[in-house]
Amino acid sequence: MRDGVTRTGEVMEAIRHRIAARDLTRDDRLPSIRGLAATLKVSPSTVVEAYDRLAAEGVVRSRPGSGFYVSAGLAPPSLNVLEPQGDRAIDPLWVSRQSLDAGPLALKPGCGWLPPAWMPNAIVRRAIRGLARADDAILADYGGTRGSFGLRALLARRCAGEGLDVGPDQFLLTSSGTQAIDLICRFLLRPGDTVLVDDPCYFNFQALLRVHQAKVVGVPYTPTGPDATLFAEALAEHRPRLYITNSAIHNPTGATMSPRTAHRLLAAASAHGLVIVEDEIFAEFEPEPSPRLAAFDGLSGVIRIGSFSKTLSASVRCGYIAARPDWIEALVDLQVATSFGGASPVATQLVFDSLMDSGYRRHMEALRRRLSSARRDTATRLEDLGVRPWVKPRGGFYLWSRLPDGADAAEVARVALREGVILAPGNVFSVSQAASGFMRFNIAQMQDPRVFDVLKAALSAGR
Repeated sequence: MRDGVTRTGEVMEAIRHRIAARDLTRDDRLPSIRGLAATLKVSPSTVVEAYDRLAAEGVVRSRPGSGFYVSAGLAPPSLNVLEPQGDRAIDPLWVSRQSLDAGPLALKPGCGWLPPAWMPNAIVRRAIRGLARADDAILADYGGTRGSFGLRALLARRCAGEGLDVGPDQFLLTSSGTQAIDLICRFLLRPGDTVLVDDPCYFNFQALLRVHQAKVVGVPYTPTGPDATLFAEALAEHRPRLYITNSAIHNPTGATMSPRTAHRLLAAASAHGLVIVEDEIFAEFEPEPSPRLAAFDGLSGVIRIGSFSKTLSASVRCGYIAARPDWIEALVDLQVATSFGGASPVATQLVFDSLMDSGYRRHMEALRRRLSSARRDTATRLEDLGVRPWVKPRGGFYLWSRLPDGADAAEVARVALREGVILAPGNVFSVSQAASGFMRFNIAQMQDPRVFDVLKAALSAGR
C-alpha cells in the first residue's frame, strides 16, 4: 500500500486507469471480484468495497447476478477551482460569490469568516466522534419540528443570563441564520412591503430582501447605532413592516449600539407597530455584553436570530429563532412546509456537544485575545497605507475603514482580485451607495504580508 492510499483506493485507481486508457469502455464487464483480488493480491472484500464506491460515483454500475459494468468514460480532470468573475457587477452578492468560489491560494480579507486554523476544530472533532455513539434516531430520523430540546434549553439559559426570561419552546432551530431570516420574511412580508436596514448593513440582508420583493430603505448608521432621528422619520414616511439589524458587534462597521439609542428605537418601533429582527451572530466576540433590543423588549416586538458559523463551524449549518410563542408556532409550520422538519438532528447534536465541551469557553477567551492583538496590528498596518478605521470595535474581526481620498473601493477590489486577493468594497453594504470610499477588512484573514503589498498597489491604481 502506498503512503496515504488504502488498498481499496489502489483498486479504484487501477479500474479508473483502465477506463481512462480505454482498456475498458462503456458497458464492458469489469473483472470478476475473485479474479481481480487474485491479480492485485488483495482480499475479495477490498474489491467489493472498491466496486461499490465506484458505483456510488457513477463510474460503474451493478447488474445483479451478472457483475459490474462500466457506466461511462471518466470526466476530464478538473482542478475544481472557479476563475474569479472580475467583470461581474459589484453588488450585494459579489463578495460572497468571490469568497465562496475562491481557490485554495486566494487571500480573502473581504470574506466574513475566520480562517480554519482559528476555529475550535479539536472540539468539533471530539463531538463528531461522539456522534458515532449517538442513538440511531439522531443519525437517521428527521427530528422534531422545533429541533433539539437540549440545544434550545441551552440557548434559553444563555438568555436568562442577560435578563431575558424565555423558555425552550420559544426557540426554533433552523438550518442556518440565513434560513432563519428567510422564514421570518415569508411569515411577515408580502411583495412590496418596506423593510428598514442599516446603511451600511450586512450585504446578504439586502440580497435576501430582494428575493422577497421587498422595498429596502436604509437608515444611516452611527458609532452608537442607527441615527435615531432619521429612523423615526423613516417610520413615519415609509411605514415599514420590519427592521433588520445586527446587535452586539455591527456588521460591517464593528460599532455597538448604545442603551439610549436602543430605547429610542424600541419606543419608535412600538408606536408604529414595527417588528425588529435582531441578529446576534457576533455576540460571543464581545468582551462584555452590550445592550440587546430583545432583552429590553422581552421578545414582544423583537425577534432574535443567530447561528454558530462564526464561532464554531461554517460547515455545521445550524441557526435559531427566538420569538413570542404564537410566532414560533407559525414559523414551525412554515419550516415544515418548506423544509419538512426542523434543523438536522446531526448538526444540532454536534453543535450542542461542542458548546458543552469544557474547552469551548477557553477557546473563545483565547480567540478574543488573539483577535484583539490582530486588530491592533492590522489597524497600524492599514494606517501606514493611509487607511483609517471608522471606529475602534470592542471585539469581532472586522475593521470598517476609510480609504485615502480619491480611492474608489470598487476599483481597488477589482485590481486586487486580479492578484488573487478578495476585498469587500463599501458599496456592497450600502443601500444608498454612499460608501464608495470605505472597505471592510477581516483582520483574521490579513496575516499574510502579501495582502498589504497587493492593497498598496491596488490603492495606487484605484485613484
